[in-house]
Amino acid sequence: MSDDPAIAVDIAIEAEAWGEEVRWRRLVETVAAAVAARPELMVPDDAELSLVLTDDDRIRRLNRDWRGFDKPTNVLSFPGADEDDPGPLLGDVVVAFETTAREATEAGRSLDDHVAHLLVHGLLHLFGFDHETDAEAEEMEALETDILAGIGVADPYADGDPTTERPA
Repeated sequence: MSDDPAIAVDIAIEAEAWGEEVRWRRLVETVAAAVAARPELMVPDDAELSLVLTDDDRIRRLNRDWRGFDKPTNVLSFPGADEDDPGPLLGDVVVAFETTAREATEAGRSLDDHVAHLLVHGLLHLFGFDHETDAEAEEMEALETDILAGIGVADPYADGDPTTERPA
């Protein structure tokens, strides 16, 4: 592990609604750097993330095939290595446009802020964090909130908004 951790990001845009990669590159790199800087995470040298910006139909199929839930969701994470000892390829994070945009609107948040939250959430899953129990959820949400605050994004859990599901 180096003293200056970084996560290289490959972005694939599968849905036109996301627009061009240049629209998202800076936000994604900011989030990846904020996550990589966390001392409690063991970020491997030459860490890599694959980010797929897709639509509800594609993420619904992935959610059905990999998790057994035949419905769209906002974000899915697919670890590329052992979550307890991640290798350079951290894995894939997949974000659906329609669900993400709808949730942002319903919660009164900007799309950028909601995408930042989902990216932090998805990356933390790649490092083995989960929210299956209340204790796990509290730990993960506190870390998400702290990372987001560091990049100027308000706490997505602060208002207890029931329209914002805990990300997948």
